[in-house]
Amino acid sequence: MPTLMVQGTTSDAGKSTLVTALCRWLARRGIKVAPFKPQNMALNSAVTVDGGEIGRAQAVQAEAAGLAPHTDMNPVLLKPNTDVGAQVIIHGQAVGCMDAVQYHAYKPIAMQAVLSSHVRLASQYQVVMVEGAGSPAEINLRKGDIANMGFAEAVDCPVLLIADIDKGGVFAHLVGTLELLSPSERARVKGFVINRFRGDIALLQPGIDWLEQRTGIPVLGVLPYLHDLHLEAEDAINARQPDKSAHALKVVVPVLPRISNHTDFDPLRLHPQVDLQLVRIGEPIPAAELIILPGSKSVRADLAFLREQGWDNAIQRHLRYGGRLLGICGGFQMLGTQIDDPLGLEGPPGSAEGLGLLDFTTTLHASKRLAQVTGHLTLDQAPVQGYEIHAGVSAGPALDSPLVKLEGERPDGALSADQLIAGTYLHGLFESPDASRALLQWAGLDAPVIQDYAALRARDIDRLADLVQNHLDTERLDALLGIHP
Repeated sequence: MPTLMVQGTTSDAGKSTLVTALCRWLARRGIKVAPFKPQNMALNSAVTVDGGEIGRAQAVQAEAAGLAPHTDMNPVLLKPNTDVGAQVIIHGQAVGCMDAVQYHAYKPIAMQAVLSSHVRLASQYQVVMVEGAGSPAEINLRKGDIANMGFAEAVDCPVLLIADIDKGGVFAHLVGTLELLSPSERARVKGFVINRFRGDIALLQPGIDWLEQRTGIPVLGVLPYLHDLHLEAEDAINARQPDKSAHALKVVVPVLPRISNHTDFDPLRLHPQVDLQLVRIGEPIPAAELIILPGSKSVRADLAFLREQGWDNAIQRHLRYGGRLLGICGGFQMLGTQIDDPLGLEGPPGSAEGLGLLDFTTTLHASKRLAQVTGHLTLDQAPVQGYEIHAGVSAGPALDSPLVKLEGERPDGALSADQLIAGTYLHGLFESPDASRALLQWAGLDAPVIQDYAALRARDIDRLADLVQNHLDTERLDALLGIHP
């Protein structure tokens, strides 16, 4: 079945967004399409129906295609856990931690996983829509490449090259990228897409004409800058939020060096009654009704960083004045008395003292819990659904008062006796409308508005598909895919 790959001249050029748009555009026409990213490096991940872990962007692309996310959609996921190493996840399961040299030697095995996943998807769907990683022209990464042209050459697929004009230098990016490709790779590029354009396209036309004449490759379209697009970011934390009233609930999230699944906070960022403040290195924690400690890929290191910033003292002060504190996954583990990592899964083997705010300890195990779950909050029985991604196993008296009861009445997390401190292993809490309402009410917000975050995401995916329909050369796209309307 046809495979089409989207590569970018830089990181954040719009690859994920364009693949999402193309998946929905094709799915709306009744074409069975599956997203695919050979190799992803990200700390934002999602849990699949088959009990594995993939990049968050591929889960959104699966939604755009009308599919449940599957590990074949992102067969290789790299989750950095130190400055020089990453956890390597193959077909949804962790196989170990490697530094750059070790992973380079492992790449032939990773490529086998990539190709086997692609074969399975290609046998099940009419179109496989592939997203590259970073840029295909990184000279130091080209040998043994499995993420960009190395994959395209292996499966013999055409490539679209997208560039972000909003950053400037779009023509240099496109021409320069082509110049750094081999002749066979260059021949694979069948079209350019210019992304995030603002202004009168007539003023851009002379540049488009020059580009097409210079390269012999057509520009398949110019996508306008889309304001208020609310899809989960793959790496960078999105701090933009609509204007909020002075009476909005103030929620603070300390940004840790190894923060993971920060998409947990996107529903809060968009909530009309919540003012979300991200506190970064060197900044004090301001007065707020709620502080949330986020997930982390390296909990002990991030806990040490939190203390270096003096944020532990700010949290104690916040609690003395009656503020609420919520820990999610790694942030929940920080609330306990001790974190043990005997196998060195997140750094050198050892232990670290927790914040001591709840009476429990956590030990990291080699096996990781990966599950989509449903249940209810113990606060007011509000239904909740989310997902678990953690290697830690927690135990202690504090867990006798859970924040969540999962299916089968399995307890999760903890809620302090004074109800000021709560923690959970569940990601995606605030995507459940009733659970979000209950938690915001617990934090001090009177009469929270019910927000359907899933509906907001679906609306924005449709907006992207409309851009494809209205601004790209759909006849040429169909021809590339062998589709005959």
